[in-house]
Amino acid sequence: MSKIVRTISNLLILFILTFGLYVIMHGHMTPGGGFPGGAVVASGIALLIVAFGSHNVQKTLKEHHFAILNSIGLLIFIGLAFGGIGAAFFYNFLVGSPIFGHIPPYGPNPGDVWTGGSSTIMNIAVGIIVSAGLSAIVLVMALATGKER
Repeated sequence: MSKIVRTISNLLILFILTFGLYVIMHGHMTPGGGFPGGAVVASGIALLIVAFGSHNVQKTLKEHHFAILNSIGLLIFIGLAFGGIGAAFFYNFLVGSPIFGHIPPYGPNPGDVWTGGSSTIMNIAVGIIVSAGLSAIVLVMALATGKER
């Protein structure tokens, strides 16, 4: 691609990744969560692949990096699931702890990030899984075409 496309991509990638992380972190308060946030993060990786070419991106991001991230996300999700089973089917064990703050009042959600308890961490795990999986798919498809300019 041209130098203009690469420059704009370098500028936009930070905003795309930040917005993706925002959607992942605030999934329990606003529409969104792990899946759409992970898709936004993967679209940022797809932008890099389109702008810089799949072989240039593969020099820094390899398929096994995405496999490792996917495994980490799955382990986080499975660990929280077993923790939730032990705490009476996903009891909100994080809220009220000294790390994550107060128990939210009844009524409307006050808008704190950690009022979702374990659902926020599950959104993070799903976001890691989706972003790694979709990014790996886009990278493999781009490498399979083999069209480099």
